[in-house]
Amino acid sequence: QVQLVESGGGLVQPGGSLRLSCAAAGNIASITEMGWYRQAPGMQRELVTQITSSGTTYYLDSVKGRFTIARDNAKNTVELQMSSLKPEDTAVYYCHAVVDTTTSWGLESDYWGQGTQVTVSS
Repeated sequence: QVQLVESGGGLVQPGGSLRLSCAAAGNIASITEMGWYRQAPGMQRELVTQITSSGTTYYLDSVKGRFTIARDNAKNTVELQMSSLKPEDTAVYYCHAVVDTTTSWGLESDYWGQGTQVTVSS
């Protein structure tokens, strides 16, 4: 089993910045991808950003240029730096990882953090 532990989040005014962190722990053989999803009230969960073990990144169009994802493969952590935040960024943010565990024999599974609230408001 793998656990994703998130930190960060909170209330920030428009134009401000926040940093989210996520650490994966457990029977980890490798992590193919780590990233962040978000879900606003009444909306479906959407992928915000993702990074592979090789460093390839994806960003939702609406956050490009404002959000930056970074990963430490050795420590199995990922960080999301959010800048120039907008009210529409308000959501619960979930860390996500695609993990090959030491007991899965090459079978990857998805794991999720508990979610952290990000609120952008004046």
